[in-house]
Amino acid sequence: MQRCLKWVKHLPALGVEPTVITVDPAQAAYPVLDYSLEADVPPGVRVLRTGTREPFGAYQKLTNRPIPHGGFANEGRPSVAQRVARFVRGNVFLPDPRRGWNSFVLKQVAALVAAGEQFDAVLTSSPPHSTQLIGLALKKRYGWRWLADLRDPWTDIYYTQTLMRTAVARWLDQRYERQVLEAADVVITTSPDTGRLLQGKGTGLHSDKFAVLPNGYDEADFQHPSLPPADTLLLTYVGTITGQYHVGPFLAEVAACAVRHPQVPLRLRFVGRVAKEVAQQLADAGLLERTELVEFVPHDEAVGYMLRSTALLLGIPDVPHNRGILPGKVFEYLAANKPVICIGPTGSDAAHILDETSAGQNFDYEDRDAMRAYLDQLVASWQQNPNQDLPAFSSARYSRRGLTERLVELIRR
Repeated sequence: MQRCLKWVKHLPALGVEPTVITVDPAQAAYPVLDYSLEADVPPGVRVLRTGTREPFGAYQKLTNRPIPHGGFANEGRPSVAQRVARFVRGNVFLPDPRRGWNSFVLKQVAALVAAGEQFDAVLTSSPPHSTQLIGLALKKRYGWRWLADLRDPWTDIYYTQTLMRTAVARWLDQRYERQVLEAADVVITTSPDTGRLLQGKGTGLHSDKFAVLPNGYDEADFQHPSLPPADTLLLTYVGTITGQYHVGPFLAEVAACAVRHPQVPLRLRFVGRVAKEVAQQLADAGLLERTELVEFVPHDEAVGYMLRSTALLLGIPDVPHNRGILPGKVFEYLAANKPVICIGPTGSDAAHILDETSAGQNFDYEDRDAMRAYLDQLVASWQQNPNQDLPAFSSARYSRRGLTERLVELIRR
């Protein structure tokens, strides 16, 4: 969401006039909405909202549950109805249930062209990966330069195994993926590892077709001062976290650290969706009394929670191909100037960025000795100075405007 939003925010000042086609919020169905982000759309940018056809209303009636987050992050052990819904989603709605939007977009573009509008390029961003089929159709119909932005892997995305796909469904989804990768003029990914993964998906996919544009941070979102608490060593996690993040060993080490240092008020805070498995891990570690759970908040409030922390927690799901998972919040964590504790695979793209910027440390999921040593060091340092803020971070390489400049180069190339 923020990736496209921030591109649109900066494109006009860089000489590119964007027309945005998106969904009418009255007809769309999403787990959460953050209307505060509309303030980032510059005056004068044309935003066209279309209808859509989505099965999520039927899903809610069938399961009597909320609309699922990406990867079913807000669902624990699935019920029978949820398993049926996942099977239908994985084998009937290909590539995904959002495909019902595509015909509305193609009709809207056809109307613009019929009215004499001219465009130099089209950019499609996913997931949902069905959006890439819009770019494929527009490429065939009008021959426009097409940039396909894949924020996550497609057929290798971590929750594919939960969809119970048949061999036919897997084949068809892989065919869609290959068609998109081969037809696009530029394939944009958020991390080098994801780019390498996708490059092996089709014939004639040379490296010069692929470009890495990571997510970033917007300087305007970090104008407020950093206010780490003086009376609490507070570790904050912002965003969705599920059992696949494999943070149980780290939580156990946090609990042990609190026992070793009873004089230090060590606390945890999770801002966003916390899956039942993680809540149970907190309970098993005896950390519930030390943990603050905050439900979803608008983006600016989430940034405020980052700035009012001692250090920030980052998690990479323990799933196949996870070395290329590079969450957008990595860069906002950097902009918050807090030490970052990352629980994820060694050698990941996220770990490389933390090393490159000296902004934190990555720990393998089971490396409890290293976790223990780091936490003891953090406690000792906090006792000397509760403000553990790092030197101010500033990098055009990861700023939203700097990344948009690189996007403009790809558009004009």
